[in-house]
Amino acid sequence: MVIKIGVIGVGMIGQDHIRRCTQVLNGCEIVAASDINLEHVQSVLKKYNIKGKAYTNGHDVISSPDVDAILVTSSGPTHEEYVLAAINAGKPVFCEKPLAVTAEGCEHIVKAEMKAGKRLVQVGFMRSFDACYRKLKQTLTEGNLGEPLIVKCVHHNLTVGDSYTTDMGVTDSMVHEFDILRWLLDDDYQSIQVVSPRRTKHALKGVQDPQMVLLKTQKGILISIDLFVNCQYGYDIRCDVVCEEGIAYMPSPLQVKTRTKGQFGEHVNSDWRERFIVAYDIELQSFIDNAKNNIVAGPSAWDGFVASKTAAAGMLALKSGQITPVDLPKCPAFYRK
Repeated sequence: MVIKIGVIGVGMIGQDHIRRCTQVLNGCEIVAASDINLEHVQSVLKKYNIKGKAYTNGHDVISSPDVDAILVTSSGPTHEEYVLAAINAGKPVFCEKPLAVTAEGCEHIVKAEMKAGKRLVQVGFMRSFDACYRKLKQTLTEGNLGEPLIVKCVHHNLTVGDSYTTDMGVTDSMVHEFDILRWLLDDDYQSIQVVSPRRTKHALKGVQDPQMVLLKTQKGILISIDLFVNCQYGYDIRCDVVCEEGIAYMPSPLQVKTRTKGQFGEHVNSDWRERFIVAYDIELQSFIDNAKNNIVAGPSAWDGFVASKTAAAGMLALKSGQITPVDLPKCPAFYRK
């Protein structure tokens, strides 16, 4: 069985998923795509030798009888509208983060999905599909190290573009940590604080970089996130978990170490696509395989909602500098299946 996919938004990540579907993954076919510029859509379809239909409106993709499942890779403010339309059409939808640009928008999606009576939404949080995070999760689940007490995360980027703002550190960059740490620890957040250290000379005018975030979970685990988006040396993601009986260090992606000309070293990833390329492949293949069986798994609309609520609390903490509660409602039974 081949799942026929429609893609809404053919920018960088949309094209990357189209490449993935046509050149890497199995069991799927791109049959439609949309973007605001019709000629651009047509050129992308031609680039990947796709004979599917080109549209300027994502709703045409969703309503097409040729489309079995939807990929939403358009701009963030359009996500809520298209995901709700896909739910209404009863079609599985994979939505890149953010699920919606506000927690209220995410909540609308959660309510719509629950009303539909089945899971239809997978959110594009790819880290739970990464082999390094999975190995760390397995180590913690085995229980030999005792209960987690402290988590220390590093999230460094080589550099960022001119459109980057201080707020995006919380709402766009660290939102991946907000999601993956709940999965890793099987816990929710109680509070968040954002601390601003000395500012790097490489930050854009008016942008605070680096940033430090401190989270406390409902079980009392203390989490620190060191975000530095202009670190100058590469893309570096780390996660160490201090437990009662020892420490778990997340393994680094496989790299070849070299000794040459009096130096010892290894390659550092240049960006997020290089670091998580295999995780992106696995998450989308999982969506496709599940869709064949008329199910949706992986990060849920509820996960998208919680990440958004945490980021909203983080924004309040950023402005106040104070420890701020993360007020989360109880997870519905619908999402605990």
